[in-house]
Amino acid sequence: MLGEMLHEGVVKIGLDAKEKYEAIEELVDLLVEAHDIPLSLRDHVVEAVTARERSMSTGMEAGVALPHGSSDQVDDIIGAFGIAPRGIPFESLDGRPAKLIILLVVPKQRFQAHVRTLAGIAHLLSQESLREALIQASDVTTVLELIEQEEDKAGLHE
Repeated sequence: MLGEMLHEGVVKIGLDAKEKYEAIEELVDLLVEAHDIPLSLRDHVVEAVTARERSMSTGMEAGVALPHGSSDQVDDIIGAFGIAPRGIPFESLDGRPAKLIILLVVPKQRFQAHVRTLAGIAHLLSQESLREALIQASDVTTVLELIEQEEDKAGLHE
């Protein structure tokens, strides 16, 4: 699930963004830099995710946000993960700033199939111990290991 989608190039500790739309752009730029999406798709992906965000905030609870958008330009679900220890305002359900931000780009023709992925990620990050460990992580390798271990325990690997 999340651990299979993420790799070192698409995880950033210490997001620079001050607000949610900056965070979305920063995470999309990680996808471009990591060659997960071509530069020619950057603006399209930013627009897909920000359009979804404008229609309804993806700020969850407990410092988690799951900005996502669908695109007919991608064949598989693509993700980036940012950690913002100070938090970024995301119009979250509980009013708390988001510290863990997972951006997902989902193939438009298979969006329904990936609702399960969104639910699995939300469930995974509902665990306070994992959220705290991720926020405290000092490097990307640790972040990826924490996610893998938690998914293994939860039996979330496909």
